[in-house]
Amino acid sequence: MKLEKNPLYPVFLKTSQLQILIVGGGFVALEKMEFLFKSSPNSAVTLVSPMLREETSKCVDKNKVAYIKDSYHKKYLEGKHLVIATTDQPSVNLEVYNDCRSKNILVNVADNPPLCDFYMGGIVTKGNLKIAISTNAKSPTMAKRIRQYLEDFLPDQMDELLEKLHTYRNKLKGDFEEKVEAMNELTKKMMEK
Repeated sequence: MKLEKNPLYPVFLKTSQLQILIVGGGFVALEKMEFLFKSSPNSAVTLVSPMLREETSKCVDKNKVAYIKDSYHKKYLEGKHLVIATTDQPSVNLEVYNDCRSKNILVNVADNPPLCDFYMGGIVTKGNLKIAISTNAKSPTMAKRIRQYLEDFLPDQMDELLEKLHTYRNKLKGDFEEKVEAMNELTKKMMEK
């Protein structure tokens, strides 16, 4: 059996500088919003839906999400960089996908990998350390288990260590290559068992 490799390219987005649209107001919209705000509390989010579940409404209020009480229309894509479609209507989700593709806007249609430009994988955060986990949509449950393992495994003092490394790096003399070599040597020694 040939080993398949995950072809996805991980990036870390400054979501406070991007305009994000979520289409839908149910439990899936809530899940996506909670995930987004847990990792990036200052995300700039607009949600469009003719209705909101009570829990979703609380999340909208808590995170200062711009709420538009309306059915989806492509005019709501104006100025958006990322779109997440979460409705329980496949035809609406497909419309959102097609409209986004025609405008070169990145889109994620929840629970429909073929209609996704990106996935919202597992994330582990320890201060300034952030690790993204992807199973290429093969098993979100496994990504969740790996996230839980890493959260327990990584020490809470990780941010303290990163601050010390940052201070050390800023004190280094020499050109870029010399600094990289010094940091590589130091961190290599730290990781040896």
